[in-house]
Amino acid sequence: MKKGILVLLLLLSPAAMAGKIYGDVVVDRVGTVIDGDSFKVDIDEWPPILGKGITVRINEIDTPELRGKCPYEKQLAREAKQFSVSVLRAGSRVELRNIRRGKYFRVIADVFVDGVDLGSQLLEQKLARRYKKRREGWCD
Repeated sequence: MKKGILVLLLLLSPAAMAGKIYGDVVVDRVGTVIDGDSFKVDIDEWPPILGKGITVRINEIDTPELRGKCPYEKQLAREAKQFSVSVLRAGSRVELRNIRRGKYFRVIADVFVDGVDLGSQLLEQKLARRYKKRREGWCD
């Protein structure tokens, strides 16, 4: 029995799940928007332990940090967060596509609001850049 639990825990580890895609889902409620590329959602079709107040990060997108290293980064971070808030709150249907688990057990997904890719919108507005496996600085 103990060996089976250990195997299950290893299979469910963030490292084991990082590359696996878990499909798509429609969000029932958007909660707190943490920053430009992360927010919390409720997904009623998932068990509450997995689907209530879960943090979602937009796949392959990096927005500046609110606690940035320079005034420029902090200002851009506020703009990115406000943009995401306005898009997520105005939308009637939020979909998570190509769902994965990230290294911090967060949900990583392509986020579509009323059929439009939020990550692409952030890039077009110059409020984000493509995430390339490590963060790049926003300050000179």
